[in-house]
Amino acid sequence: MKIGVSSFLTDYSIDVVKLATRAEEMGFDSLWVPEHPVIPVERTQRVPADSTDDELPKKYFDVVDPYVTLAAAAAVTTTLKVATGVTLLPERNPLLLAKEAATLDLISGGRFIMGIGAGWITEETEIMGGNFPRRWAQCRESVLAMKQLWTTVYSEYHGEFYDFPQVVSFPRPVQRPHPPVILGGWSKYVFKRVIEYGDGWLPLRAQPEWVAAGRKELNRLAEEAGRDPESLEVTCYQVPPDPEHVRALGEAGADRVVIQVDTAGRDEALAQLESHARALL
Repeated sequence: MKIGVSSFLTDYSIDVVKLATRAEEMGFDSLWVPEHPVIPVERTQRVPADSTDDELPKKYFDVVDPYVTLAAAAAVTTTLKVATGVTLLPERNPLLLAKEAATLDLISGGRFIMGIGAGWITEETEIMGGNFPRRWAQCRESVLAMKQLWTTVYSEYHGEFYDFPQVVSFPRPVQRPHPPVILGGWSKYVFKRVIEYGDGWLPLRAQPEWVAAGRKELNRLAEEAGRDPESLEVTCYQVPPDPEHVRALGEAGADRVVIQVDTAGRDEALAQLESHARALL
């Protein structure tokens, strides 16, 4: 079982360089960071799925850009994987994102994992140019377009949301054919999406029985599609640092769990990281 950590990093939290360096020293597998380019003041969705507050926690408003942050983490580590949990694809242009992702994979020496999601704040998606009602269809086209940019010299894509003629886009990712694309979510369609254009599943706050059912369905669909089920990783996100729960997730079919480090200053964050390491590593 691989153990990663995630955190909502801000300008008042621990510096990513210190967090990444210490996480690698302790033996953590990966560092995951989220994305919210903007949070609209007026919005329909008032709270995240993991909150009962009337307003979003402040960290959602203050989170740093994931790609710049992960590049800094990659520059001071050698084995730690760097990952997005998650990139909000409808809010990014795939032509630019493909280059950013390939560059991060290059800088890290092939250690980038692209966790993706479609977003859950309607107004944020729309402000950034996304189509909220059809955001997963947009995600599909974004991934397919990026795969062309990552794997061909003269790349083109013609779809409903993205349409471009032949272009040249370099660098190529170090990982071939491209960095793993891991789909977040609990939609009934998530497993079909993983099989069609993904490399793994990223369930949030998963229970072992849910993971077991999901792993079984992924295996079934992969075999039907002629894909190797073993090539599809299941990474459970925001898992409590409970050894029994982590063990149960592994027995259910999870390949990796990601433990949260709170948005906190250096001393508090490192103390929490060390506590997680003692419990799980």
